Amino acid sequence: MSLSTAAQSLTWTYVDGDWHEGNVALIGPRSHAMWLGSSVFDGARWFENVSPDLDLHCERVNRSATALGLGPSKTAEEIVGLTLDGLKKFDGKTAVYIRPMYWAEHGGYMGVPADPDSTRFCLCLYESPMIASSGFSVTVSPFRRPTIETMPTNAKAGCLYPNNGRAILEAKSRGFDNALVLDMLGNVAETGSSNIFMVKDGVAFTPAANGTFLSGITRARTISLLAEGGIRTVEKALTVRDFMDADEIFSTGNHSKVVPVTRIEDRHLQAGPVAKKARELYWDFAHSG
Repeated sequence: MSLSTAAQSLTWTYVDGDWHEGNVALIGPRSHAMWLGSSVFDGARWFENVSPDLDLHCERVNRSATALGLGPSKTAEEIVGLTLDGLKKFDGKTAVYIRPMYWAEHGGYMGVPADPDSTRFCLCLYESPMIASSGFSVTVSPFRRPTIETMPTNAKAGCLYPNNGRAILEAKSRGFDNALVLDMLGNVAETGSSNIFMVKDGVAFTPAANGTFLSGITRARTISLLAEGGIRTVEKALTVRDFMDADEIFSTGNHSKVVPVTRIEDRHLQAGPVAKKARELYWDFAHSG
């Protein structure tokens, strides 16, 4: 049942009541998710023997499923339990990406919306090292984030990510690692793969959650930890000019948690004290449980 590829890292997938090693074949050409994009997922992390906010990620995948018209079949507690069971299959030397998923097999009226009764679940765990905390570069993307009226931005839905992907690919074609993606009003929303913060005069700023981007779990945790550490975060509409004038910039996200931005367009930046503090506070929190 498993398909193994040399290029893939160690992977274990739970589906239909059992664990299978590798990239398990699950959908076919008639599967609704394959041709009409009815899939949601979430991403948590295991690293250094901890998995911070795993419960919140498992809760969010169920909310995403509901938002996309799917029928979630596992409780968050069940997903957490399955994850802890699956992590025993790894040697603990490499960070693991934790990805619960739901998708529809069949469509409803005229085949277009998902049939919630056909919803399937899987949990995929795979080795994926954290990226270095040395930082990355960003440019401003020509592509924009959609609004709730045009896409299911209230879900962590697979159909949203080709837009992010093309933003990153376009940025890489111009020599950058990632991109600042704007909302339809021209304000900064996020990067192509994470939430974004800037710092000015010792105060952290981050785009206000306005329904155009996923207000992340790591973003919220970082805001809370910075507050506990005496650093205020202001959530507001922010322009590209605000970021160009910032003292420091950093991103937050599940993949590698807190990482500084060290170049925006042609301006080089250092990894600043607030970004370093945010990363230290996050690591302390992660290991406090």
